Amino acid sequence: MLTTVPAASRRRLALDARTGVLLLVFFGLVRMALVLQANVTGSYQLVSLVFVAMAVLPWLVLTRDGRRRIGIVRPSRWRWVLPAALAGGASMLAVFAAATALWGLTAQNPFVYIAGTYSNVPASPSDADRLIYFLIYAVVSMLFSPIGEELLYRGMAHEALAPRLGNRGAALVDAGAFAVTHLAHFGIVLVAGVWAFLPLPALLWVAAMFLASLVFYGFRVLTGSILGSIVAHAAFNLAMITAIFYVVLA
Repeated sequence: MLTTVPAASRRRLALDARTGVLLLVFFGLVRMALVLQANVTGSYQLVSLVFVAMAVLPWLVLTRDGRRRIGIVRPSRWRWVLPAALAGGASMLAVFAAATALWGLTAQNPFVYIAGTYSNVPASPSDADRLIYFLIYAVVSMLFSPIGEELLYRGMAHEALAPRLGNRGAALVDAGAFAVTHLAHFGIVLVAGVWAFLPLPALLWVAAMFLASLVFYGFRVLTGSILGSIVAHAAFNLAMITAIFYVVLA
């Protein structure tokens, strides 16, 4: 007699160390390749699709219990959600202040370089255009990467690595992977059609992304939900977009 396998069982993915490493390597390499290509073409649609893939993956390969395990639950401590937003924004402002103190508003400042990749934004937009572009970029940056990256790094990859490394070790590994992938956004740069590597600015940028990642994870723990890290990440991105449009492009 034929038996039917429950749908939930068919969608189960083992969250073990091998899975965690595969997720970090696969999405890291694909994302870096697409971002570097986008820096050439000025088109970031495919990069956005990577974030969408990260966001939908838990619903495709995990059971309900698996999704709960990676933090897709209501926060058990809502009082930490607002501090998550404040800490995320403050983290970005600290990075921006450090980069600007060291390199001013030059191409060695990661936020100046990133602003230059916004190929559809005029170099000196009018106040009305600035607001429109700011709102578009703010909404996109607060949705795509925070949801996708947090579900992958602080969610699936973390929980896959934690049984082997412990929560502290897993947090350090997913933070490291998160930081290194951001070299494609800054560190490995394309200036006047020539690729270059900026060692000291890249070191600051990677260190900043590493520490920000730990902040995001901290608020996953404090809130008892992946929502805490998503909120902190979204606030970090909002502060970055604000600095770019109202300081760098001012």
